Amino acid sequence: MMIPFRTNVPAKPKNPEYLKDLVYGAVDGAVTTFAVVSGVAGANLSPQIVVVLGLANLFADGFSMAISNYLGTKAEQQQLLKRQQEIMVEITQHPDRAREQVMQLYATKGLQGSMLEQAVQVITATPALWADALLQDAHGGGSLKTSPHKAALATFGAFLGIGALPVLPFLVNYFFSAPLSHPFWWSSVSTGVAFFGIGALKSRFVNKKWVWSGLETLLLGGAAASLAYLVGTLLKGI
Repeated sequence: MMIPFRTNVPAKPKNPEYLKDLVYGAVDGAVTTFAVVSGVAGANLSPQIVVVLGLANLFADGFSMAISNYLGTKAEQQQLLKRQQEIMVEITQHPDRAREQVMQLYATKGLQGSMLEQAVQVITATPALWADALLQDAHGGGSLKTSPHKAALATFGAFLGIGALPVLPFLVNYFFSAPLSHPFWWSSVSTGVAFFGIGALKSRFVNKKWVWSGLETLLLGGAAASLAYLVGTLLKGI
């Protein structure tokens, strides 16, 4: 009779399946769109140009990022599938060696003695589970369940949703006869809040406090926007 084994590793919140794609799209959407807005504002060009360039960047860059993420995720899936097939061959032809790899894997996780033997026995009893354990050891961040289409949609949706914030105050002025007296200020504030919020949300799934994670994202995004504003200011006389 087997006794269920336990580890002393504390439970963490489960990562949303496409967290990486959402954060990647949201941060890049806010950074690139606000960089365009900052550059145009720094050059002291008309608000209409901000709207045109901002929206053009929003959709073009968002779509480009989604396509890139789709192709990258698909390539990763193909690599994982090839590696899974190689592992299945190794399990079939060299089971002792493959079993030793599982034992070493769980020993590094803190299991030892009878607990380690029990864990290895459970894992190696099912070839699919056995192969998955070795696959995750070699490619810890990858999963064959990840959909390239959904990853691309997550990136595109996050890019559009967050990337629209820097342009929104200028759109309000364009369609509602300039009710906002300082649209660039509103754009800066909304984008800064978005940067901090993205970082704070990300901290739920990584080993970092929400304040520091939020500040890190805010500072990195702000640095990119400041650079664009500086370039626009320096080149406005050209």
